[in-house]
Amino acid sequence: MHRLRLAPISCALTAIFAASAPPVHAQSLIELYEAARAYDATYQSARSAYDASIARAEQAKAGLLPSVGLSASASRTEQELRLENVGSTNRTIPQESAGINATQPLYRPANWATYEQSKRQLDIAQAQLTLADQDLIVRASQAYFDVLASQDSLALVRAQKAATEEQLAFAKRNFEVGTATITDTREAQARYDLVVAQEISALNDLQIKKIALDQLVGRVNANPTPLAAPVVLPPPPTNVEQWVRQAEDGHPSIIQAQRNLEVAHLEVDKARAGHKPTLDAQLGYNVTNNPNGTSTSTSLQGIRVNAASIGVVFNMPLFAGFATENRVKETLALEDQSRSVLEATRRNVTQATRSAYLGLVAGAGQVKALEAAEASSQSALDANRLGYQVGVRINIDVLNSQSQLFQTRRDLAAARYNVLLGNLKLRQANGTLSEGDLQPINASLAAPGSAGASASPDQPSAATQSPI
Repeated sequence: MHRLRLAPISCALTAIFAASAPPVHAQSLIELYEAARAYDATYQSARSAYDASIARAEQAKAGLLPSVGLSASASRTEQELRLENVGSTNRTIPQESAGINATQPLYRPANWATYEQSKRQLDIAQAQLTLADQDLIVRASQAYFDVLASQDSLALVRAQKAATEEQLAFAKRNFEVGTATITDTREAQARYDLVVAQEISALNDLQIKKIALDQLVGRVNANPTPLAAPVVLPPPPTNVEQWVRQAEDGHPSIIQAQRNLEVAHLEVDKARAGHKPTLDAQLGYNVTNNPNGTSTSTSLQGIRVNAASIGVVFNMPLFAGFATENRVKETLALEDQSRSVLEATRRNVTQATRSAYLGLVAGAGQVKALEAAEASSQSALDANRLGYQVGVRINIDVLNSQSQLFQTRRDLAAARYNVLLGNLKLRQANGTLSEGDLQPINASLAAPGSAGASASPDQPSAATQSPI
């Protein structure tokens, strides 16, 4: 009775999801990564921040280059003159002026420190963009493998449902002929109902994983290509110290912390420059025209003044209310902070690299153990089936063996994907991850039209098929 009630629900959900997802050709990991690189908002934000940093670095050059300004003005003065024994008279004095002036810094240590900071800040922006790119590679791969793992899980649940349904029919036939009790039938029915519920959950999980992948790559119904069969995983890494040394030499986070320390040191130089003089060269040419004379002359004769000037301006700060001294103390403390951040970053990178290394080695060992467990579970299921047929095993033994086999296969598929993702995460942990690291994984995908490429939720993909 339960089977007649739950099975149509599962079939209806399957039909709804299938109708909402028109078939599309399968895409490779690199194809979907490139789509994510052009669409993902987080990465685009990092790219825009990098472009802004380039422009900001160019701005710092302004403190070392000359500044030139053009000025012009026109004014009109109404003047009343009072003369003894004559009376008063009014006159209008217009004035027109124009000029061009240039200033070239000759000695400004604060400006030079700002320019040196801009070069370090550009390196920081480059490191941040590299980290964003590496993060996108891992996120795209994670979403890619999540969909494949969900497809495998759904396919295995449906395979388990078919096997349980067959066992249920077998138990009913035995009960009808009197060779089995009603308990066998009810146990098989209960296990079947449970598997139907698991199928609904697995189908829902697959749709959620597909939505996440679609949102990341900016496509509708993205269809990742499964792995080719048999699955060939890369060998586990060796020599963890070499991975750690690579991380210490060139991890983007360490580079970023190093440049931040250099920026903080230059900030100290800028603060100390508050005690130092500045020297600028100035060059100007100004024209002043007074058609009716000036306000200090009684003559109405026009006056035109053309003035060219060149010189240097020296400024020496003497006292600023102890602001400069306290600014130096502040920047020295911030430099110590940056030095501590650099040391903490080195330690964190080393720890993350070792953790990723150990996780990958453990994952590779788990795959081998699960492959052996799959073969053992298959043998146990065959033995229990034979024992049930000859009467030395009961139906629940067969059902438990089926559940163990399919659970082992799901765990094995997930472990294989975790190993592939773990290789990328290890390279991300030590800072060497790049788009080229996706090539070996992409090469291990199934070719169009092969068994792996044609896998669907009704058929396990290559990752669920044991090479044993």
